[in-house]
Amino acid sequence: MANASAKRIGVLGYLLFIRHILQAEASQNEIAIRNLFYGQVGANVLALVLRLFFSKTSKTAIVFYVLSLGAGQFLYRQLVKMGTPRRDATGTLVSSGDDLNQPGMTEWFFDVLYVSWFAQVGSSVLGEWFWWIYAAIPGFVVFKLWGSFISPMLLGRSSSAAEAEDAAPESNLSKRQEKLKKRNERGDPRVKTQTRR
Repeated sequence: MANASAKRIGVLGYLLFIRHILQAEASQNEIAIRNLFYGQVGANVLALVLRLFFSKTSKTAIVFYVLSLGAGQFLYRQLVKMGTPRRDATGTLVSSGDDLNQPGMTEWFFDVLYVSWFAQVGSSVLGEWFWWIYAAIPGFVVFKLWGSFISPMLLGRSSSAAEAEDAAPESNLSKRQEKLKKRNERGDPRVKTQTRR
């Protein structure tokens, strides 16, 4: 009887812990979405105001601005759709949404969105050449692909992998065995060398 009660209390405690974790994740997502909204509105308003007062606007600047605005708005909407917590009619949390702090595509969405904001504001102050900052995105993708996929495919195994494999047989010794081996190499009389028959 006591074991059944303890198990129910354990399961109930576990469920309460999971609920607490989901609520914390939901509140983190709500804060991140609110910050994204402020960043999206702030960067675009600031870029427009600076462009009106500090630089002349050409057709190419308008085209680049509209393209970056479209890309930024698309990524902003995707992040909001992924991270928005869902609640039922009573306000109870149903789903905390996807974790917006996870690595991978979500992280890249944030990076491209930040580069878009930076390019919008920077080009309105420094000129149209600042749109070249977008070249950092495909450059970063090529860099990541080169290190993890292309280089090993073209060049075979990397030099660090070769060094790790060469060092592996000696690292199989325990610390005590390494210490005894060093003593034996120095000719320490405390180490007795045994010959196997």
